[in-house]
This record gives sequence, C-alpha cells and structure tokens, in this order.
Amino acid sequence: MDTFVDFVQNWGYLAVFLGSLIEGESVILTASAMARLGHLNIFKVGIIAFAGTLIADQLLYFVGWFYGDAIFERFPKLKENSVRAFEYLHKYDARFIIASRFIYGIRITSSIVIGAAKVKPTRYVPLNFISAVIWAVVSCGGGYLLGEVMLSAFQYFELVQKYIFYAVIGVLAFGFSILKIRHYSKNKKK
Repeated sequence: MDTFVDFVQNWGYLAVFLGSLIEGESVILTASAMARLGHLNIFKVGIIAFAGTLIADQLLYFVGWFYGDAIFERFPKLKENSVRAFEYLHKYDARFIIASRFIYGIRITSSIVIGAAKVKPTRYVPLNFISAVIWAVVSCGGGYLLGEVMLSAFQYFELVQKYIFYAVIGVLAFGFSILKIRHYSKNKKK
C-alpha cells in the first residue's frame, strides 16, 4: 500500500491532468478519493481536472472546425459516433454542448462534431467552460465522497478486525477449555 501511496503522491497530479484529457473519470474519482484520504489536495485535483478537460475539448473543437469532415471520412468509428452526436447537437443545441462531456462513448467525438458543425467559438467557449466546471465539481465531489466511504470502511474494518481477534481468542480459549475438560474427564474415569 505504501508503494501505491508514494506513486499517488509523486505522480497523482500528472495522472489527473492526463486522465482529464481523455474520458478519465476513473482517474479523477480515484485521485479525489485519495485526496479525501489525505494523499492529494482536492482543490489542486479539481483545478487540474478542470483545466485538462477544458483544454482537451477546446483543442478537439478546433480540430473539428478545421478538419472535421476529413477526420470523419478517415476514421469510420468516429463517423459512427458522430451521427448520434450530430443528432443530439441539432436537437438539444446548448444543452448538448454542456452535457456532451457526460455522455459515454461520444464525449471525445462531441467536441469534434461541435467544431465540424461550425458552432461559433463565441457560443462554444462559454458553454464548454460551464460544462468543464460542472464536470470537475461532479467528478471530484463524487470521488471525494467515495474517499469518505473508503475511510468509513477502513475504520469499520479496524473495529471488525478487533472483534474478530477477540472472537478468535475466545473460540480458542473455549476450545482449549473443552479439550482440557475432556482430558480431565478421561483421566478421572481411569
């Protein structure tokens, strides 16, 4: 466990940044839980997660703006995901831009689609900023609560461990007493 804690303390913030560049909720949840356990700073985790996700989506938006059609033609898997993203964008507009970060499977594609759809930067940038704030707060908050649950579980386990120890000692003492009584009874009958 110490090796993992050392790794988290040495590389945790870099992992948060790299994880937030992609669909890295598991990295953010883990880092936030480790923050609750006292190994990272939750505010740093939140700021880094926010910055990483904002940067990634802004870059993908501009990739979509300049190269969207060519990318979809070159990568059929992205094109499959983009069909659904285009439908959502046309149907829900601003709500989709804010929520796209939370939709599994089209998160990365969404920013490219939004750029390819030529949504004006003056519209996208503020909505992306709002979305990044919400995502960072929800992801870090969820991880922090997970850390609270882990902390409670560890404390509960320590309590259970103490009772198990006493129970084992009690069972061993009882078993030893029974053996002694049986041994004493057998020797008395002879």
